[in-house]
Amino acid sequence: FLFGTSVFCLLSFLFFFQAEDGIRDFCLSRGLGDVYKRQPWDPAFGADAYVQLLGALMPLMASIVCGLNMDEERRAGRLANLTGAPSRAVAIAAKAAVLWAAGSLALLLAMGIFADALALAGRLSLGSDTRGLATAGICLGSAPLDLLFIAISLQSGRNAAIGAGAAGLGIGLFSVGGLAHGLMTGELTAASGGVLGLIPFSWPARLGSLSIEAGIARATDAAQAATISSLAGALAIAAVVLTVAGLAALIAWFNRFEGGRNDA
Repeated sequence: FLFGTSVFCLLSFLFFFQAEDGIRDFCLSRGLGDVYKRQPWDPAFGADAYVQLLGALMPLMASIVCGLNMDEERRAGRLANLTGAPSRAVAIAAKAAVLWAAGSLALLLAMGIFADALALAGRLSLGSDTRGLATAGICLGSAPLDLLFIAISLQSGRNAAIGAGAAGLGIGLFSVGGLAHGLMTGELTAASGGVLGLIPFSWPARLGSLSIEAGIARATDAAQAATISSLAGALAIAAVVLTVAGLAALIAWFNRFEGGRNDA
């Protein structure tokens, strides 16, 4: 929890200072080499870029947390807290719920700090409902990933889980066009996630960003906003279905883990 909170809060301050400093776009000057020109910083697109980055980081953050936690369970008693519980199903489901809740709380704190920083600077342009939906979207999209990384950590170890999480980070970023692409171009990038947007690793970034982008579009194009909201709803349903199916699969697999022995 402390690790996730520290990383997310650091990102909040980095984005806030970028907001104060403006955006520098690369351009070529005549005979003077490469220079940068200052561009106005759109706080709504800045929030979208921040949410996309947080969402893209969720696979890596979840893999690190799940991997480290399973390592500690092994050191504490060879997983006896999980395998020796009266109900393995309850034990592994509770473990997944606690890890997901800790990550969600860290994310909530990071979003709150970022919003407070923008409010103090007089640049908070999105309502609390939009920010709340974005936070909920990232949390929902990360739920099936926690289940996956718990299973990978138990079966293949921490490093395998972190490797998968690192791959998920790349998928999440590229599904929204790369780091801060929408901030630089003014495009609503999460709405067109392409093939990568169908991969669950990208869902935290896209679900969080779609809520922000629906709020941005609502000010200029109600039809586009409705389309983005519908896409967010469909993706949220897919995340819920995958979470339920993933939890059932994890419980069924863990009941047979290491032959069902208590000393796994």
